[in-house]
Amino acid sequence: MPTFAKIISRVCFGLTAAAFVAAQPAQAQSADTTFFLTSNGIGNGGNLGGLAGADNYCQTLAQAAGAGANASGVKIWRAYLSTQPADGKPAVNARDRIGKGPWQNSKGVVIAKDVAELHGANNLTKQTALSENGDVINGRGDKPNRHDVLTGSQPDGTAFPAGDDRTCKNWTSSTQGSAMMGHSDRLGLRNDDASKSWNSSHPSRGPDGGCSQADLRSTGGDGLLYCFAAN
Repeated sequence: MPTFAKIISRVCFGLTAAAFVAAQPAQAQSADTTFFLTSNGIGNGGNLGGLAGADNYCQTLAQAAGAGANASGVKIWRAYLSTQPADGKPAVNARDRIGKGPWQNSKGVVIAKDVAELHGANNLTKQTALSENGDVINGRGDKPNRHDVLTGSQPDGTAFPAGDDRTCKNWTSSTQGSAMMGHSDRLGLRNDDASKSWNSSHPSRGPDGGCSQADLRSTGGDGLLYCFAAN
């Protein structure tokens, strides 16, 4: 007849094994994640440290959430950002930086199968644009509203021409300038295409010059970024 100690040992082993098995799908889903909306911004307004700084931020968050690699190896994460031509350097299009797709969130829901669908009839909504941790980000009607996402891009994912700043000086300014932003919840003040756009709704603005963290928060943002696995 089993002793009390043996019975307790078996129960504990069973619970541990059950917990291990239950944890496996979550880990697998994290490894298969190829898209997320950052849970927080870098915190320095539109100064992201350029494209390199933004990409590094996406990479860091992905690795911390268990989405830095899969069975094929380390994933290369890129921020969905465009830059404008300046100082003799050509523009960079956000659509050209993020790979070919498909992309899926931490729950396994496909956002878009390729670049064309991403910039057409995609599946990006408040409920699918999850953070690296699998959380829904506040949108219009929530407090605080955080649906403004930095992109610096036109609706088709291409960069704006030189002239009016739409990238906070190519992601190096936290004071003067302006950045084009999209609505992660696809909602705005009006029932028009711009208000429903995930990547090109309106430029930032505010009393500090348009690119400070306070400026971004004043219109319903927090300096959040879309991150895509490019490989």
